[in-house]
Amino acid sequence: MTDLTGDSLPTTLPVDPDEAMALASRLLDEITPRFIDGVGAPGIQFKSSRNDFATELDLELERRLAVGLREGTGLEVHGEEFGGPPVNEGTLWVVDPIDGTANYSLGIPTTGILVSLVHESQPVLGLTWLPLLGLRFTSVAGRPLRQNGDELPRLGEVSIRDSALGLGSLSTGARGTYPPAYRREVSDRLSVAAARTRKFGSTGVDLAFVASGRLSAAVSFGNHAWDNAAGASHIRSAGGVVTDLAGQQWSIESRSMLAAGPLAHAEVLNTVSELGGPGTFLEVGRRRAAPEPESPRPRLEGE
Repeated sequence: MTDLTGDSLPTTLPVDPDEAMALASRLLDEITPRFIDGVGAPGIQFKSSRNDFATELDLELERRLAVGLREGTGLEVHGEEFGGPPVNEGTLWVVDPIDGTANYSLGIPTTGILVSLVHESQPVLGLTWLPLLGLRFTSVAGRPLRQNGDELPRLGEVSIRDSALGLGSLSTGARGTYPPAYRREVSDRLSVAAARTRKFGSTGVDLAFVASGRLSAAVSFGNHAWDNAAGASHIRSAGGVVTDLAGQQWSIESRSMLAAGPLAHAEVLNTVSELGGPGTFLEVGRRRAAPEPESPRPRLEGE
């Protein structure tokens, strides 16, 4: 069974982690010029909503990454645009060719490329390339987080009252796992509790910034492996804590993510826990019924 804390590599991993990391890094470096050249590309394919779209470059980059990863390791690939095998079975690559697509189309630099190697529902390798910021993050379970090749220090005991906190999207419709009223209440509470909050429009950026100490914590209401897995790997390598919003250890099946250093994680979890489960919130108002605990369920469509 994979170590849920990310403290060590599983002995059953079917590829050499150093070779896998070298391959993935080379592929990301190869597509980076194309990524930079395409900034400002318009959306051409709407997905779950009018606010969720892909560009032609999303499709092109995912194809290139998938071919290179599959041929180089013999492992299957699950991508945001083309899908693939179930992400909670066996060992496979998970790819987001452009995380923060809206930012990318608008020329906003908080956008990047995310790749992770997932084994038994847990990331064991993570790569986050932020070409417009000149940042590359790599992590391997049980090893230090690296930024542009240099080892970063482990996360210290930073409070959310001392540093900014990253918040995910509040805009998913009322039928989502986390209703807008619940998301707004979480956002409001954390905006008061934290020194300040930031919305970068990219889960990958939020998580990389937590792992590297730029943010104290990040909250994501989404459940997509391609958004979350690489960042989860980074934060664990940096000595942080990754759970869902109920405080359960994060895995590919989780419906949300709370990522932070130990102190900040405890502070956010305490604040969120005071609200009760998301099912207590209705869109007719922001008053809540008696709290009920969040219970595990199959992965649903998120943001």
